[in-house]
Amino acid sequence: MKSIGINEIEGFQIGQAQNENGGTGVTCILCLDGATGAVDVRGGGPATRETDLLDPKNMVQQINAVVLSGGSAFGLESSSGVMQYLKEKGAGFGLKEFCVPIVCQASLFDLGCGEADVFPDKAMGYEAACNSEDNEWISGCYGAGTGASVGKMLGFDKAMKSGIGSAAYQIGPLKVGAIVAVNACGDVFEPDSQNRLAGIYDKETKTAYNTEDLILQLAGQQLERMNTTIGCVLTNADLDQAQLTKLAGMAQNGLARTIRPVHTPNDGDTLFAMTTNEVPADLTLVSVMAVKAVSQAIVDAIKSAKASYGLESWSSLQEEKQA
Repeated sequence: MKSIGINEIEGFQIGQAQNENGGTGVTCILCLDGATGAVDVRGGGPATRETDLLDPKNMVQQINAVVLSGGSAFGLESSSGVMQYLKEKGAGFGLKEFCVPIVCQASLFDLGCGEADVFPDKAMGYEAACNSEDNEWISGCYGAGTGASVGKMLGFDKAMKSGIGSAAYQIGPLKVGAIVAVNACGDVFEPDSQNRLAGIYDKETKTAYNTEDLILQLAGQQLERMNTTIGCVLTNADLDQAQLTKLAGMAQNGLARTIRPVHTPNDGDTLFAMTTNEVPADLTLVSVMAVKAVSQAIVDAIKSAKASYGLESWSSLQEEKQA
């Protein structure tokens, strides 16, 4: 198995747009020819669009885009811009003289990170879709990761900056990758380890806190809850929608291996999956690759983020240690 770039999975085009002053943005994954789509929602407070459509028992089997954004429920407007772009390209579900693009979305809570009245809107979604024509990828504080942060149980002032990340792998012709915007209330660790990368951090005392320990110690007290980790698995494996739904569910193990706690009642943790159905593949193999991709995309999101909006980041703390 070798590592590849997320934009090396053919059939998809990825675009991002952001408002740095507003501290929010949009990331879109487009498949103009249509991709089989699925979703798995584990958090108790999702902000989503068209997830019911992805139930295998429903009519539509293929989608044209997954949109990840900031802005909480306000950010759902950005899908309208992606739909406009796809309509202009003639992509979508054909109904006689009409063509309806199928666009699914999940938004994370980044309100208050930047300017209070700035949200991902139709124009930002359209800009991200247009940018997808270049199919370039940058991890960190871009797109849906612009205002992302982690470790927020004691409030935003003791959080750390996060972002959006990616990872992808290839075995023979089979390719599996993931894009994840990390906005968890919990701490982020190296996969399956005690090596903490980011979480609650008091800049004044330079003290890091363990979120799970705090929840136990402060039982019954009101804690901040502004969270959600959202992402999408991309592959060329030949899977039907039921198999792809199982893949999305198993890929959530990538969150469980890196974020503690995760899938809480106040999270909106949501993972989509898309495939171009080109390569015959065993579902278990694809799932193992997807879990690894999700885990490493989360690590990438943390390590690529830069200190901003008054928050320290993994990279800024590493620089401080080396100074």
